[in-house]
Amino acid sequence: MYILNIETATKNCSVALAKDGTTIFCKEIAEQGYSHAEKLHVFIEEIIKEAGISMTDLAAIAVSQGPGSYTGLRIGVSTAKGLCYALGIPLVAVDTLASLANQIDLENGLIVPMIDARRMEVYSAIFNSKKEMIREVQAEVLTEDSFSSFSETIYFVGDSNEKAKTVLTKSNFVFLDQFIFPSAKQMSALSFQKFQQNNFEDVAYFEPYYLKDFMFAK
Repeated sequence: MYILNIETATKNCSVALAKDGTTIFCKEIAEQGYSHAEKLHVFIEEIIKEAGISMTDLAAIAVSQGPGSYTGLRIGVSTAKGLCYALGIPLVAVDTLASLANQIDLENGLIVPMIDARRMEVYSAIFNSKKEMIREVQAEVLTEDSFSSFSETIYFVGDSNEKAKTVLTKSNFVFLDQFIFPSAKQMSALSFQKFQQNNFEDVAYFEPYYLKDFMFAK
């Protein structure tokens, strides 16, 4: 059973084909200038061709729902919805920060995936070592007191690490700089789980998770 996973919430334009929850093909590129509009459809066509299947073999389309770049999310969601309409298959939405957290494996400690917003703002969530979300996604301004209530080792991942290091200096903070962007590869298990639960989105009305209410709250 094939699911096509699309991740465009950050600078990484990423597409992965999964079979029964396991990634079998992935194409992605992270460029300084967003190239999602040019690359996304090309990657989809190339992956389908390399896999030796047709679009009609897909059981669902999964898309990264945000938070993240407004433009990137619009491109990914519009593409996913268009494919679902055309193929008559369900749409699965995967939390962007969950797929970013899914890149690392821990025995102990907490995972804090962060996506750069503006200035010292980030989109973040907190996951335990079992990849269970223990604090919901939110937009926040990083300060010296951020995450100070936690005594466990906290592992930070994402494209905000460099600016986060300037204020997050406590001894239990660890920055894993090799994990920068969310990838469609890490969506595969998450989207398959949602598919098995029939956890689908309404293709007509689904919108990305922009976190605008948080960003512009007074």
